[in-house]
Amino acid sequence: MVNTNTLAQMAEQLDLGSYLYLGKGIAKGGGRNLKSLLANGFEAVLGAVFLDAGYDAAYHYYLNRYRSLPTPAQDENFKGRLQQVAQERFGQTPFYDSEGARVGNQREYTSVVFAGAEPLGTGHGATKQEAEQEAARAALEKLGDRTVASVTPKAGRTPRPRKRRAPTPRTAAPVVAEIVSIVPEPEVPSPQRGEGDGEAEVPSPQRGEGQGEGREAPRSRQFGEPIE
Repeated sequence: MVNTNTLAQMAEQLDLGSYLYLGKGIAKGGGRNLKSLLANGFEAVLGAVFLDAGYDAAYHYYLNRYRSLPTPAQDENFKGRLQQVAQERFGQTPFYDSEGARVGNQREYTSVVFAGAEPLGTGHGATKQEAEQEAARAALEKLGDRTVASVTPKAGRTPRPRKRRAPTPRTAAPVVAEIVSIVPEPEVPSPQRGEGDGEAEVPSPQRGEGQGEGREAPRSRQFGEPIE
């Protein structure tokens, strides 16, 4: 009674998609007919009924909408059903090993479901969620669960072998050169006066090609300011 397909059908009966406040992008992409958004919208309406009139009103409102459906929607939450079956039979929660691969201009996911060491089923899909649902459906069929007997299995696509790209060689020389170019050269310390020296200080030598007077102090190569 409670799944995305059923809730979306109830939302369609109310033409709820016309009242959704959507962004321009998703509205142009058919968001008003998206099952997940319609289901969420109907849940929001049901929540509003509950807050406004209480539990009994929301309960009967939902039952009346459900009974008005021409045919109940098929629950495609195979992952939830497999979790129940796996916990009943094996005492373990199933887990999924999923991996994506580029097939032409599209991306395809392959998922394998386990309940222990042995795989129970494999599925393929355009999204990770679809691949996991397909793997759960295949596992339920393998375990002989009758809830998937009336569901027509989807034709799984054979994944193409992926080509390994040669790694691009990297060199640290440009990075090192850039770091060196912004690090200022160390300054030559001025000689300190000792006890036997005269009163006058010895001026610190200037860096540069020559020792002529008036040579400009060195500047930072990064900021162009004199180095103190």
